[in-house]
Formats: sequence, structure tokens, C-alpha cells
Amino acid sequence: MEIKSIKDELNSLAYHGRGIIIGKSADGEKAITAYFIMGRSENSRNRVFVEDGNGIRTKAFDESKMVDPHLIIYAPVKVLGNKTIVTNGDQTDTIYDLMDKQMTFEQALRTREFEDDKPNFTPRISGIIHLENDEMNFALSIIKSAEGDDSSCERFTYAYSSPLAGKAKFIHTYSAEGNPLPSFEGEPKTLILPDCGIDEMTDLIWNNLNEDNKVSLFVRYIDIKTGKFDSRIVNKNK
Repeated sequence: MEIKSIKDELNSLAYHGRGIIIGKSADGEKAITAYFIMGRSENSRNRVFVEDGNGIRTKAFDESKMVDPHLIIYAPVKVLGNKTIVTNGDQTDTIYDLMDKQMTFEQALRTREFEDDKPNFTPRISGIIHLENDEMNFALSIIKSAEGDDSSCERFTYAYSSPLAGKAKFIHTYSAEGNPLPSFEGEPKTLILPDCGIDEMTDLIWNNLNEDNKVSLFVRYIDIKTGKFDSRIVNKNK
């Protein structure tokens, strides 16, 4: 499998859509996650990330310009005990609520399908980090239409136990430009996580997202042993 730097991967495509990165720091001590949103329409670009308890939510930057909050306003990140949930839609709430009722990550997502934004049928991408016994494991999921046909739903879950230090997995919603936008294909990509602090990592990701299309970025470093975390939010709208 090809392993890329964050810089090379993010510069390989002008419009990734939404993206989730999860991995273990180079020193093996931190679980790292990042979530970014990009936008092409005025409505999609009219957003910011704001803190919401231990997680975040999206918010209209200019409320007077918000046309339709459907699929735009949601909580991308929530924390349930020793689990951190990261998604590109309101399935964050589904995962949180159903896992709180003892269902698994995969079982919770079986109640959901891809987004109803015809003709793109944007995939629902989700991630979860689980910390236990001084170790991390994580999973990524994508729910998408079958080759752009909304009569069929495809579901893929990728689970990673004892992940390698200095490596991350990256999944995003779209594989290329197009009309309609083609969904992500294949396994999550493998990226190199440089040995750096959260501020440098945040700058690395933000500075290599397409300038015209990037909207907001969230980055979190979680201490694997203690569960304590440090987060950063960057918004293009200020």
C-alpha cells in the first residue's frame, strides 16, 4: 500500500469534500484525529466549527445567508466515555446514542444510509477512537451509494488494533472532481504522521488544503494513557 505525506496527499486533490484522519503519534503516546470540511456552494462555505462540551458542532457564520441547514449543521465530534466519535453528519448522534445503549459502532451505522443530496449521494464517513489498557484502537466507516445508484447502499468498516506509531488512516467523501461528484473508493489511505506538536500538525493540514475550498478544521491530540486531550479549531470565516 502506498504511504503518502500529509502534504502530498492533501495537495493531490482540490476538493476532498469532508475528511477524517486518525492515527497514533510518532512517539506512540497520543491518539491523533483531524476532521475537515470543504465547500463549493455559498451555503456549504458559510460555516464555522465551534466547541460544544467535549466535542464540536458546525454553526452558520452568517445566519442571514443560511439557505438550508439540512446536512450542513451537525455535531462532527462527540465523546462517549473512553470513545471519541468523529463523523461528517448527524450520524455522530446515532453512534453516540446507540453505543450508549450497548450497540456497536457498526450496528449503529447499519441504521443509516448515505446522504440524500441527489445527484452526489455524499457518503457518510465516520470514525471512532477507543482507549483502553494504555492502548488505542480505532475504526473507520463509509456508507455510500453503489456506483452513484441510490437504490443500493454499500457499507464498509475498517478496524485497526494496536495501530503503528507515526502512521494514520485517511478517508474522505469524494475521489475526484466531477458532476456528480464520485464517491471515495477503496481502503482508507495511509499517511505519515510527523513527530510534531498539535500546533504544527494543525498548520500542516490547514496550509495544504485547497485555499478556495477549505472551510474549517478540527485537530485533537489525546493522551492514550490518561485520556486527556488538547484540541485546535481553524475557521476560514472569521
